[in-house]
Amino acid sequence: MTEAGLALCLLGVSCLSGVAGWIAGGRRLPRRAPFLPVLRRDDAAGREVGLEEMLDFLPDCGLLLTRNGSLRFANTEALAVFGDALGTIVRHPEVFSALQSLNGEIVLATVDVILDVPVRRVVRLVLRLVPEKLSQAGVSVLAILSDRSEQDAVERVRADFVAYASHELRTPLAALIGFIETLRGPAADDPAAQKQFLEIMAAQAGRMQRLIEQLLTLSRVEMTEHRKPRGEVDAARAVARVRDESAPLCSVRGIVLETAAEPLTFQGDEDQVVQVLLNLVENAIKYASTGGRVPVVSLTMAESEVGGKEGVSFTVADNGPGIEARHLPRLTERFYRVEGGRGETAPGYGLGLAIVRHIIDRHDGRLSIESEVGRGTYCTVWLPVRGERRQARERPSLLLE
Repeated sequence: MTEAGLALCLLGVSCLSGVAGWIAGGRRLPRRAPFLPVLRRDDAAGREVGLEEMLDFLPDCGLLLTRNGSLRFANTEALAVFGDALGTIVRHPEVFSALQSLNGEIVLATVDVILDVPVRRVVRLVLRLVPEKLSQAGVSVLAILSDRSEQDAVERVRADFVAYASHELRTPLAALIGFIETLRGPAADDPAAQKQFLEIMAAQAGRMQRLIEQLLTLSRVEMTEHRKPRGEVDAARAVARVRDESAPLCSVRGIVLETAAEPLTFQGDEDQVVQVLLNLVENAIKYASTGGRVPVVSLTMAESEVGGKEGVSFTVADNGPGIEARHLPRLTERFYRVEGGRGETAPGYGLGLAIVRHIIDRHDGRLSIESEVGRGTYCTVWLPVRGERRQARERPSLLLE
């Protein structure tokens, strides 16, 4: 928020005030607090325009606070962007310290707040002391909020990508260099060796390509994790898409994916929900094929309730060898792969479940993994029918003290 924008809010420039009054005349503004200061009287609309109505007109996230951090008003944009997290933000110790620093000499303060639960968010607050003539009933500070989570994620992803890529690409890259040197030297005139080495090189190059694709997918998911999805997902259609997209892998492994779903629409990003289910199904197919039995994989959907919230559960089950209990808490860590009883490492790169975790966090969902050695594994994804942000906008009283 610029100084000019703050000045418009505090001083009530006549042109902006007139437009605000004109818009306000055509609708009933929510969260009206009669004790808040009045900037001017709009003769055309025949009503007074208050500071909270001016904030509701702005495209920025605006709050009105008391000096002790009590939230008195949040405009529509603030509720849309931050939802129920507003209470946590204004009660943060650094925000309280910045509020206390405002006095007659210091009228402006900037503070960055980092929230780690449920997902990492970085929020910048510009706090401005409201002039005494406009301050009433304890409302003395205007706060303009900006979400800097994406910039923070970009910086972290850049550093993580270099670290992870250099670690995981070292082995296939070393193999490629070794084969190239061999083809240039001892195998330069050996067609049979050239064919064999080229096939291995192609496999290693494909491995590196798949790894980079998964790293990029993980990076994209992390950068949007703080933004709640606002689309609609058809559960039955999502299950059908997973069945169709996993068909080639099922055919290769000789597996028939059993699916069951009912028509149900819930709030979310359908492409990401499909990606979550597809990752879980692919994992199930890989493990079910190594259990020594006829592999069976299923994807089922059911309505369920968690913590009093309506939601939908997707369960992916297989009859593979199962996973030891000591591995379960770490399955969603990046690059974590389970070692079998003979020391062999599970196929893949250990990024699939990390991607699943971040997408589920974005949807305010839950992931549970149950497994028994020799019996198989059950992965259940629960997603709310309606996200927290939509509820916050419909019940703003939850945010106001």
